[in-house]
Amino acid sequence: MHSDAVRGLTDEQIDRFVHDGLVHVEGAFPRELADAGRAVLWKATGCDPEDATTWTRPVIRLDHFTQEPFRAAANTPLLHAAFDQLVGTARWLPQGGLGTFPVRFPHPDPPGDDGWHVEGSFADPAGGYRLNVRSRGRALLMLFLFSDVGPDDAPTRVRTGSHLDAARLLAPHGDDGAEFFAFAREVVPTTEHRPEVVATGAAGDVYLCHPFLVHSAQPHRGTRPRFMAQPPLLPRGELDLEHPVSPVERAVHDALA
Repeated sequence: MHSDAVRGLTDEQIDRFVHDGLVHVEGAFPRELADAGRAVLWKATGCDPEDATTWTRPVIRLDHFTQEPFRAAANTPLLHAAFDQLVGTARWLPQGGLGTFPVRFPHPDPPGDDGWHVEGSFADPAGGYRLNVRSRGRALLMLFLFSDVGPDDAPTRVRTGSHLDAARLLAPHGDDGAEFFAFAREVVPTTEHRPEVVATGAAGDVYLCHPFLVHSAQPHRGTRPRFMAQPPLLPRGELDLEHPVSPVERAVHDALA
């Protein structure tokens, strides 16, 4: 039980995570950290925030950042409490920073990276990435909003409940798992019936997502660039599906039952 000083997720939020595959944590880190981090990110883009003529690409992908605003945003007491609740105490690794940042700009060209998929989690010996039913290498997919994100600001699209379909499709692949692109060809048509929501919110909000959630980027139709980090929460070990305790494990276990 977490003290009142560190509010965690409610039982309703945890149940929604198991059923829908995600939970929206409002005010997960202070807006001041989002503002400070965004200033660093603007410099890294090489673009001028006040001159839209410098926004010449629909997306600029930035790597991992370890400066203080990013370390602090990733390690608030609220987020640590939520990680314990969703993944399990001592079953995840603290964040040393945040990344990757796909910075999305208003632009007439398609971004070229807006296909539906489930994140790959561990390296494929042949190159690229794989994922397996025990979610080797990923405890959660996380979306950290470093700018206000409205419906027109390229919010990430999510198919709610799709993590359950993905778990059932991954199970026959065993511990070796499935190759990232090959699995997308399986899971995307299978989840077309799932309801779609978008990850909108205020700077400082975080979406905590099941690692098997089907999601996609989309073009930016607004006026101000969108800044968001999409790091994994790294696990200590893999999912225990024989003795499921955490909500992440329960969702997979229930899907396979």
